[in-house]
Amino acid sequence: MTDLTLSFEVHQPHRLRIDGVKEDADSLYERYFDDEMNEHFFKDVAENCYFPATERLLRAARQLEGTGNELVVNFSISSSWIEQAEKYHPELIDMLNKFPDDSIDFIGQAHYHSLAGLFFDKEEFRWQLEKHRDIIEEKFGKRPKVMTNTELIYHNDIGKVAAEEGYEGIFTEGAGRILGWRSPNHAYTQPDFMDGEKTNILLRNRKLTDDVGYRFSADWWSEYPLTADKYAAWLDEAQGDMINLFMDYETFGEHHWEGTGILWFLEDLPHEIAGREGLKFKKVREVAQKDPVGEFDAFEYNTVSWADQEMDASAWLGNPMQKMLFEKLQDLEERVKELDDPEVLDVWRKFLTSDHLHHIATKSMEDGSVHNYFSYFDHPHQGFAVITEHIMDFQRQVEKKLNE
Repeated sequence: MTDLTLSFEVHQPHRLRIDGVKEDADSLYERYFDDEMNEHFFKDVAENCYFPATERLLRAARQLEGTGNELVVNFSISSSWIEQAEKYHPELIDMLNKFPDDSIDFIGQAHYHSLAGLFFDKEEFRWQLEKHRDIIEEKFGKRPKVMTNTELIYHNDIGKVAAEEGYEGIFTEGAGRILGWRSPNHAYTQPDFMDGEKTNILLRNRKLTDDVGYRFSADWWSEYPLTADKYAAWLDEAQGDMINLFMDYETFGEHHWEGTGILWFLEDLPHEIAGREGLKFKKVREVAQKDPVGEFDAFEYNTVSWADQEMDASAWLGNPMQKMLFEKLQDLEERVKELDDPEVLDVWRKFLTSDHLHHIATKSMEDGSVHNYFSYFDHPHQGFAVITEHIMDFQRQVEKKLNE
């Protein structure tokens, strides 16, 4: 029997005003962030993905309840998505709360899907993990026992923080340069030389996840078309203690449109898996209890993520523009916290959302296409100019308040 975790990343950022700072805004948030654009994107994705995908999963969860191989889904939901859902489609929160209790679990992450885990000082990161945990418990009645750092960004020190904050497991990418010949289908842990507490490291199976996330509608793919029964057979044949499928929720109806058959695939897959004796749906907190088979040693200079071909931090810190803005945001922490103004703190934390720096990557070929697909800027240098204007104005506002 192989344990199968089915996990979804659910996230929408707060997008910046492309036309620059709104100097006559009524609040600091409105000065920098564009709620008209946020509403447009959120409602569009809700129609294509959030509603139809959640309806299908909820229906399957109810149909399989009490069968002995119930569907279990695990959601890693950003607090910025929750804020926008409550504003534009609160019924989505209600839908998630209608899943049978044993068929759903929630994964912790950094508040506002931020890059604080890459700060040298980890105190802000610790605060954000606890904040997100509290939000998930308040909205869904479950306190996460497993976490993922933003975009599965991971190195040993991040794993150490996860253990110290009481998480029983942390997700990251099963990167081949760390695993070598070993399989991602087992639990691992931090190296022996790491002092203090350790936690289990759960690895995303990149190939099996990307067969759906990236290749589902690719008619050049030798396995096209991918059907639920074919995919379930691949899962059944895989060796290991567990298979961790972790994908962007927008895979279903947004990245692959309904016309590709992706939503039918999502509806059929739970039943195909439930009909196989060798597979068992599990909550992530359950597989986090398994004994690790070895160490997953990721030094800070060898940071892992699920992004791009490199599977490192270069999607956010790969060029001088990104590094400069990240350093500026990190440097602002001391002054922002000295001011101790809740609105200022909240805006600063929204600036830390990973999407802003992701949008100004200057990669080429397939990776560049992915960055361009998600960006709302015409090109990275426009994005750099926009983000710089906002952050520099924000710095001036902070200094002004400190001097009052």
